[in-house]
Formats: sequence, C-alpha cells, structure tokens
Amino acid sequence: MAEAPKTYDPHRFRTTVPYYTRYRLGYPPALIERVNGIVGLKPGDAVMDLGCGPGLLAILFALAGMKVTAIDPEPAMLEAAREAASEAGVSLDLRLGSSFDWPAGIGPFRLAAMGRSFHWMDREATLQALDSLVTADGAVALFHDEHPQTAENAWRRVMHDVANRYGRQDSHHVQARGQADYRKHESVLLDSPFNRLEHAGIFIKREMTADDVVGLAFSLSTTAPQKLGERAPAFEKDLRAALAEVSPSGRFVEIAEMLALVARRQLSSPESGQDNND
Repeated sequence: MAEAPKTYDPHRFRTTVPYYTRYRLGYPPALIERVNGIVGLKPGDAVMDLGCGPGLLAILFALAGMKVTAIDPEPAMLEAAREAASEAGVSLDLRLGSSFDWPAGIGPFRLAAMGRSFHWMDREATLQALDSLVTADGAVALFHDEHPQTAENAWRRVMHDVANRYGRQDSHHVQARGQADYRKHESVLLDSPFNRLEHAGIFIKREMTADDVVGLAFSLSTTAPQKLGERAPAFEKDLRAALAEVSPSGRFVEIAEMLALVARRQLSSPESGQDNND
C-alpha cells in the first residue's frame, strides 16, 4: 500500500458536495457505451469507481447493468452517491477508502474507472495495486474533460484568473502540472502493466449562467468553500464582476470534450508468449 503524501487530504472535497453533482459536467451515457464496447463489458461484470465522488460514473455503469463498487475517502461524497443512486433506481456497493487505504475484500474487477481522480494518487503505486485487482482481460479507464481554446470558453480563463488571485496557483497539483518533469497520465500508463492505450471522446455543448460558473468554481478543490474560508464571499463577488465584463447578459457557453483513456494489458501471442503489437 502506497504511503499518502503530506499534500494528500482525504477530505479536500468535503464542502464541494452541494456543488459537485449540480455544476460539474456529467459524462454522456454514449461515452460509457464506447468504453464498455472497447473493454467488452457485459451486464453483471464487476466495475470499480475509484474516487467516485457523488457517483457520476458509478451510476452510469450501474444503469448499464454492471455490478459497481464505488470507493471514496469522503463520507459526505458517499452519502451523495447513495442518494443519487437511489434516485436513479440503481444500487452501488459504497466503500470508504482510497488508493492509499484500500477497502478490504474488493475485486476482482473487469474495469477500474476513475473520474478526474487519478492525479490525486500515487499513480505508479495505484497501477501496481490495480494489476492484482483487475482481471487479465480487464482494463483501467481514466475519465476527464478537456476544453478547446475557443471564444465560447473565454469565461474559463476569467474564472482561473480570479481563482489565481485567491491562491489557485499555489495548490500542489496545479504547480505539479506546470513542472518540466511532470508526466502526463499516458506516459505513466505506458510504463505500467496497462500499456495498451485507446482514447474515446464525445464533444458536448451547454449553456450556462453566472450562477452556474460560480457553482462550478465552488465545486473545484482549488476554490472550495473550505479552502477559501472567510474569503468565499469576496471571491464570488470578484468572479461575478469579472464574468459580467465577458457577458453583460450573464449567459455563457461551454464546449468540452468528454474523454475516456482506456488502458489494457498487451496482447500475447499464444505461440511465442511474446507481446503482439501488430
């Protein structure tokens, strides 16, 4: 089991719970279908959602007929996932834990899914642990979103600029990504047992209000209410003022690509026992 770094806070997202489900981008069911097709998942297969938050991924896999174990270190997130699953009419096996504190008795899984959570982990150690938890024909799937540099997304730069004035750039994971020696997830996966990589992506477009942008900001760890503390009202005021300069009407558009990076083990030739990369 990997030792948690000093920068790891299992309750980092505690105060984001009311905002996360409502304001974060959800994953399109079609993306889940694409991943299921790549991996060859069938109803009843076991799926783990590691760092499940309020269950955005876990519920979609459950709706697709999978048997889902959802793991998170924050009890409030697990409770939100429980409520959302009940509303969706599915059941989840909810477990308190993390990649630094694995729940007992879990696995094996056909798929280990992570939604915007892999960067919080010791990635190499997590993949090593997953090598024993994921079946030989299984996979790891990292879900995230990317935003193209287009005029519609100008509000995101404004949101980040205001957040930077409140310490966003000082956060560990933002600093790490800016370092010359930072390795993207693809690089880490290529040096792991799960080194056969494939992307699946679906573009979405949604309309937003200033309230939506503020709610999104409060769902992020770098501008979570507990991190901002007494500065939260000032942050919201500054953000709203900056947004009004971009769109006096208070209407915004978000364009994003919802992505899944699927990683499987290399195929082996039954005759030679060697990797078959053809």
